[in-house]
Amino acid sequence: MTSLDELPLRDDLRGLSPYGAPQEQVRVSINVNENPYPVPEEVATHVIQQIALALPGLNRYPDREFTVLREKLAKYLGHGITADQVWAANGSNEVLQQLLQVFAGPGRTVMGFTPTYSMYPLLTQGVGSTYIAAERDGDFEISPDTARNAVAEHKPDVLILCSPNNPTGTALSLETIQAAYEASEGIVIVDEAYGEFRPDGMPSALELLPGRPRLIISRTMSKAFAYAGARLGYFAADPVITDAVRLVRLPYHLSAITQAAACGALDYSEVMLSQVDLIRGQRDRLVEEIAALGYRVYPSASNFVLFGGVSDQAAMFEEFYRRSILIRDVGIPGCLRVTAGTEEETTLFLEALAEITRERPELQAQEAVR
Repeated sequence: MTSLDELPLRDDLRGLSPYGAPQEQVRVSINVNENPYPVPEEVATHVIQQIALALPGLNRYPDREFTVLREKLAKYLGHGITADQVWAANGSNEVLQQLLQVFAGPGRTVMGFTPTYSMYPLLTQGVGSTYIAAERDGDFEISPDTARNAVAEHKPDVLILCSPNNPTGTALSLETIQAAYEASEGIVIVDEAYGEFRPDGMPSALELLPGRPRLIISRTMSKAFAYAGARLGYFAADPVITDAVRLVRLPYHLSAITQAAACGALDYSEVMLSQVDLIRGQRDRLVEEIAALGYRVYPSASNFVLFGGVSDQAAMFEEFYRRSILIRDVGIPGCLRVTAGTEEETTLFLEALAEITRERPELQAQEAVR
């Protein structure tokens, strides 16, 4: 059998590994930041009806401008956003890929602040650009000065700011985003995939869009909407940005089924988002109770929690897996990440963490319990 080494791959792809998180049959799967609640029955029924209406026309190509969907997304976002400011694709990863195809490419640079979403470097590599990993402040924060100075130093063609940040949960202030934008001459993308989980009163970067034609706010229906399997991401920006993305989008990239399913869910957006408060409650419970066990817990504005004070993260991951609980080792030394699940899932995780800490005390770093 031919191996990858024998294929004429691009040199810059040799030795890379594809993105992927474990997909295992376990009793508690809290590793990939999914919404733990199923699509409500009344919404599922409506979505099925919308898909049924689309089925007879599948012999024809879908609306390549997905006009109705863009109108519904604009209405959902509010902030005075109009349909011509909205674009959608098959998940926010494809949204980001399309944006990098337009604004990055060979000879250009893309910058993020590490640690952040691990797909950013891979998407950058895929379009032949160079990825720059700028440093954060302590506790994974980014101050306006830090953002401003990093942009001035590296002058990226595209800057990606993840807020709330995956995998740390850190939210950025509007002042930091504004400082980064003002220091930049390129495109600034704010990835708000977890935006709906922000604490009450914490503003969205959508507020900064007016008068900033190089600013793009990326969102997804995967997380808060409990729609990960539907694959629908989108962005809001100046209408000229949507014109630019048309230059690289594949023909009819959003199927009629995808459009119908997304529109059906948006018709019931309040119902789809009805579990967000429950998830935020379990997130806050994780923050409090993990800390009570002696671990370092980082503030989170998302639906997951990063905790440190782990002496051997691989061994602790295996202890959870042995108990049929799947969490995430995100590669940050001494840290693991756990998604806020249902109340029952959160309880099972916390009980397991307490048991592991008791039975394997060497897995808790000593400085964490001082």
